[in-house]
Amino acid sequence: HVQLVESGGGSVQTGGSLRLSCVASGHTYSSYCMGWFRQAPGKEREGVTVIGSDRTTYYADSVKGRFTISRDNAKNTVYLEMNSLKPEDTGVYCCARVVDDYRGQGTQVTVS
Repeated sequence: HVQLVESGGGSVQTGGSLRLSCVASGHTYSSYCMGWFRQAPGKEREGVTVIGSDRTTYYADSVKGRFTISRDNAKNTVYLEMNSLKPEDTGVYCCARVVDDYRGQGTQVTVS
């Protein structure tokens, strides 16, 4: 049974930081490309960043230089370090297994 569980969301002021975590279980986590996606109210889901099994990374232009994705295969966990947060970063952040878009339930991030 594949499971992805996100945590670490919250409410912060503009310029603040948060660190999201996504713990994976039920699959060979280390061999998969994993990503973080977000969805703001009234907007389409947006890809934020992905990390390959070889730790190569990709970032959306809107978060380059502010967000950092990483993974700890020993802990089956993907992290998203978010700095210099802006109100437009507000949304529900979900991690997903990129190959089949299997997603977690998400964690809310609110920047005011």
